[in-house]
Amino acid sequence: MANKKKGFLGCSLPVVILTAVVVLASVVLGVLAGPLGRNFGFTGLPSFMTLEMKQPKLPADVVFNILGLPVTNSMLATWVTVLVLLLLAFFITRKPKLVPGRAQSVAESILGYIYNLCVNTAGEKDGRKFFPLVATLFLFILFSAFISLIPGFTAIYTSTVDGYHVEVLRPANTDLNTPLALAMITFCTVEFMGFKRLGLGYLKKFITWGDFIRAFGKIFKGKFDAMALFSGLIVGVVGLLELLGEFIRIVSLTFRLFGSMLAGKIVLLVIAYVVPYFIPMVFYGIEAFFAVIQALVFSTLTIVYISLSVSSHDAADHHHQAA
Repeated sequence: MANKKKGFLGCSLPVVILTAVVVLASVVLGVLAGPLGRNFGFTGLPSFMTLEMKQPKLPADVVFNILGLPVTNSMLATWVTVLVLLLLAFFITRKPKLVPGRAQSVAESILGYIYNLCVNTAGEKDGRKFFPLVATLFLFILFSAFISLIPGFTAIYTSTVDGYHVEVLRPANTDLNTPLALAMITFCTVEFMGFKRLGLGYLKKFITWGDFIRAFGKIFKGKFDAMALFSGLIVGVVGLLELLGEFIRIVSLTFRLFGSMLAGKIVLLVIAYVVPYFIPMVFYGIEAFFAVIQALVFSTLTIVYISLSVSSHDAADHHHQAA
């Protein structure tokens, strides 16, 4: 009869005890090394084991200049993300296998999920067309967040020509300019596809004062219709709100991504300062989870907005015909 494994989760009792001791020692050491320990008068740890609170900044720091153009630490992080994605794409697709390995399986699963999202949202034809953009946005947001979670990513400092001590790398999406650039890419794509698919008819969902003008013109013919005038006014205002909504999308996409990524960075800074060494690892996992959510939300909204832009005119015509 086979011997049953004893212990916790199949691990032997000495391993469980050793793990528990290491975890408990890390937590106690983290508390003593942080401000809680110093407030209680514990100053026995060496200086290299204590941490100073970093001050989060909204503007990105300029690391150096190229031909007079400033290069910030968030731009460097963006270049690192792009380089990592290019290298991964090269090594994964260099020798594709009929029976994929682990890396190829993960890549195919991620891209397959995004492809199905595009097809289910925009249909087979448009989904295939918009898939490269949506997948690129998803992968960039996801990997820029994951790379910034690598220990030591923000721990490299340099001195600028002005004598400031700045981080060399800063998570790309914690700089407002990067989410704004991604939102502008989405906005321009939405408007371009709307005009490309519908021509000047795309403007019909914004310029909706026809009913109001016709009802107003009947007044001069002695045919005053208050209900038609009022409904025409409502439809016209709805068109203006639709136009305003197009620009509000830029704001919502930008600040949703920027706020989430910046808040995550601040939480990690605070936790790593208060209780360093072990407990922050839990929050690293939570931050990685929210990075996946934000990348998925941004890419999903992108395909939804593009799909609406190329089909809104047909939907509006159908609605008027049904009315």
